[in-house]
Amino acid sequence: MSHKSLALAVLASVACGLSAHAYADDDAARPPRAKHVVLISVDGLHQADLDWYVGTHPASTLARLVRQGVAYRNARTPFPSDSFPGMVGQVTGGNPKTTGVYYDDAYSRGLLPAGTAAANCHTAKPGAEVFYAEVIARDMNRLDSGQGIPGLYADFSKIFQLTGQARDLIDPATLPVSPQTCAPVYPHQYLKVNTVFEVAHQHGLRTAWSDKHAAYEILNGPSGSGIDDLFAPEINSSVTDPSLPAGPGPDWTKDNTDTQRYDSFKVQAVLNWLKGHDHAGNGTPGVPAILGMNFQAVSTAQKLNTSSYYPDPSNPANKVAGGLGGYVQNGTVPGPVLQSALAFVDGKLGEIVMAADPSSTVVILSAKHGQSPRSRADLTIVNDGDMIDALNCAWEKYAATCKDPSLPHLVAHAMDDDGILMWLNDRSPAALAFAKRFLLGYAGTGVGSDAAGNAVAKPFTQAGASRIVVGEEAADLFGTRPGDERVPDLVGIAQQGTVWAGSKLSKIAEHGGFRPENRHVPIVVWGAGIGADVVDEPVATNQIAPTLLSLLGLEPRALQAVQAEGTRRLPHLR
Repeated sequence: MSHKSLALAVLASVACGLSAHAYADDDAARPPRAKHVVLISVDGLHQADLDWYVGTHPASTLARLVRQGVAYRNARTPFPSDSFPGMVGQVTGGNPKTTGVYYDDAYSRGLLPAGTAAANCHTAKPGAEVFYAEVIARDMNRLDSGQGIPGLYADFSKIFQLTGQARDLIDPATLPVSPQTCAPVYPHQYLKVNTVFEVAHQHGLRTAWSDKHAAYEILNGPSGSGIDDLFAPEINSSVTDPSLPAGPGPDWTKDNTDTQRYDSFKVQAVLNWLKGHDHAGNGTPGVPAILGMNFQAVSTAQKLNTSSYYPDPSNPANKVAGGLGGYVQNGTVPGPVLQSALAFVDGKLGEIVMAADPSSTVVILSAKHGQSPRSRADLTIVNDGDMIDALNCAWEKYAATCKDPSLPHLVAHAMDDDGILMWLNDRSPAALAFAKRFLLGYAGTGVGSDAAGNAVAKPFTQAGASRIVVGEEAADLFGTRPGDERVPDLVGIAQQGTVWAGSKLSKIAEHGGFRPENRHVPIVVWGAGIGADVVDEPVATNQIAPTLLSLLGLEPRALQAVQAEGTRRLPHLR
């Protein structure tokens, strides 16, 4: 049976990244359907990717989950469609206006820069980059983030010696500083609302998670202790031993076969949890009530221009070099690298499903974000560094110091993947209007790709944006108040195919933007007590959080973001 809802108010709220209001009965807990919920994010996975794979691989694990579970075909991620707000939304039920998390590399006007001394913290002017990614690791070049596991690069199976307390892998000197306490602000302290992990803890339940950076300790929630076992090997670390004379080599995202190997570490942790052990396979603490991981293989396969790949991921002895990343046939069919990544994820999902107890486990599959563009013909890479320099210099009337990185400029911070987010030092109406006007008039030549993966020149206009909003209009886009200390001052919505990066064809897609390719991802719920259904009405990935708690018999309104936004459970779970 297919459920279709044309309620325009619901559609508009989801399209704007705002959760739909709750059904009347969503306030109360329900009897539990499951003892365990496995949450899986296949980062980058579009609904169209799932449709293609299920259609061409009807005997696959993904096809089984879709066929036997509830498939939500019209789901949207929060905006910005970045990993941080996407994952935070899935475990809090909130959008950035409520969680305070706009990106993994953002800006706060209420914090002080990293390294601010205690003697200066009460007098220093607030305003700081908040960068919660690989850069905050004790050693971002090591897979263990600087824990120093002996012999790790001779035997990667030793990565399971990594601590389950990811906070211990973070260098506090890299963190922004609170002007109230003069102490570093850890990721979990930056999050404004609680998480499903914390709610589970309050009921004496065990929790576990695996993700790509130690910075994902943000999912602990404000208590800092929501996750019992957080296994976070660093994806942007060196694949080769960084202590050798040659220094760090390429990271695990630069070749999709390496990304698949990296993801396999996290899969093994999930399998160990499902056996009742810790992430290393030790002890018997019991199967967590909430557990899961993210996959990176699909995301890097979509972004890489070319990469090695396995025609059959179950046979890594057969490795092919120089495959095209992304899609072919005008973005409608995954290319060889992406097909390999999808097959890899499907195979690993099969292992997870086989390891789970079907009588007491529910699997929720979704994605933190999508990726854009899918068609190489649409790609236009705009050099964002040049764009920001040009804006600053125009504002400063081309002073000789307008590019000096040691001096403050109009742009305090910018984050540009396939959307523009800018925080300005001057937030006056005149400065906002100037920045908008300048960018709408900014034109040049960027980089595109031909069908064979060769760089071609691509002209662009309006800085590659289809729309630019500033000030109050930017705050309205997020549903927050003007003057929110974390909200961007300027937001640029990408033209189809625009990616802001450098001046080379280093990647062919990105996420973070507003377009459907960035935000239209699947949600599939499968397992104990779940009947088969297809749901076409608009839903949001934020609705995973209250749904997850409900499946465990816990009250969705225990989540602060659910209370604030009225986030409802996913509908039609019979």
